[in-house]
Amino acid sequence: MMNDFKDRESEASATENASSGLERRRWPRQPAAQDRLNSFEPPALKPLHFSTFQLPPEDQFDAWKEYVSGVVDVRIPDQQSTSAGFLAEHTAWNLGGMLIAKQRVPGHSYARSETRHRTSSIDHWVIAIMRSGRSWTEMNGAVVENEPGKAVIRSLGFPFRGRATDAESLQLYLPRDVFAETFSGHNIRNNSLLSGNLTSLLVEYVVALEGLLPTLRTDELPGVVRIVQSMVTTCLLALTGQEPVSNRLLGAALIERARHHIQINLYSEDLSPETLSRALGISRTHLYQLFEPSGGVLHYIQKRRLLSAHAALSDPANNQQISDIGQTVGFSSAANFSRAFSKEFGYSPSAARSAASSQVPVASSSHWDKQEGTFGDWLKALGT
Repeated sequence: MMNDFKDRESEASATENASSGLERRRWPRQPAAQDRLNSFEPPALKPLHFSTFQLPPEDQFDAWKEYVSGVVDVRIPDQQSTSAGFLAEHTAWNLGGMLIAKQRVPGHSYARSETRHRTSSIDHWVIAIMRSGRSWTEMNGAVVENEPGKAVIRSLGFPFRGRATDAESLQLYLPRDVFAETFSGHNIRNNSLLSGNLTSLLVEYVVALEGLLPTLRTDELPGVVRIVQSMVTTCLLALTGQEPVSNRLLGAALIERARHHIQINLYSEDLSPETLSRALGISRTHLYQLFEPSGGVLHYIQKRRLLSAHAALSDPANNQQISDIGQTVGFSSAANFSRAFSKEFGYSPSAARSAASSQVPVASSSHWDKQEGTFGDWLKALGT
């Protein structure tokens, strides 16, 4: 009887609390949607924007040419005059492991020449997604046409040339080694057209992502990068007919680790085949085999150092003595530095500096925001 009375008393108490609007809780109340909205978090990405729209027509093409000079050289059609204007704009977002760029540009031709390729350390993969217009890109005698709804993958580590109509496009810039553990050897077909249902899904996702970039939070960026990389990898696997290779140390992955180690220790006096082989946990013989296509590991290290010196000499803001630059990149004498530099690039360090100092900027820094670096800076830092 007593137990029955306590049960009825408990039911009555629960009914009374419910009718009075009270609620007993065992767990902390989750914040309401409005509470989460009131806790504002600023967007993680600050876009880098460049436009020729505010420049005098006669200066527009030269400004665009300067802006993209780190990637390609551009020309207007032969029948067109630069005084007619060149309305172009470019907006880029740096997601850390990937760059996304949106551009609108009139018809023009472009080329990444052998000379520019030899003097540039930028060798990323680029996925070009056309939203309007068309382009034709030639590499090693093969021409690939890109059009809306499709995408082309190519490497900035090789020369190419092409032309485009008035066009709007999105570009994904991915580090060179991003596919190293999935594809054995060099089996990615450079300058290849991606098409089919998988590419349609990739295009739709990237177009939707571009609209969401201004709202992304910092903790969301790594996941977004992984999704895009996975989708691109899936498209490439379908293109090559390969099966993915995972959890194995492939030769391509190993050489990318070696290149990364060289880059972050480029100015170290201790950088040598011995220290590199120890860092990778492989024999010197295996290391030499990996770098045989690049002319040997010592040649590769010297070339990267010379490329760094070339970048310093080509920077008008760099006031270092040429001999000091040579010493920074590991040359004990100015004569040895000049000799190696001239052999690699076909002209002397002083000629490289003179060429840089003779170039007068055609657009002031007010035409694009340099607070977060230039687009060229972003490209050089990608993947390091």
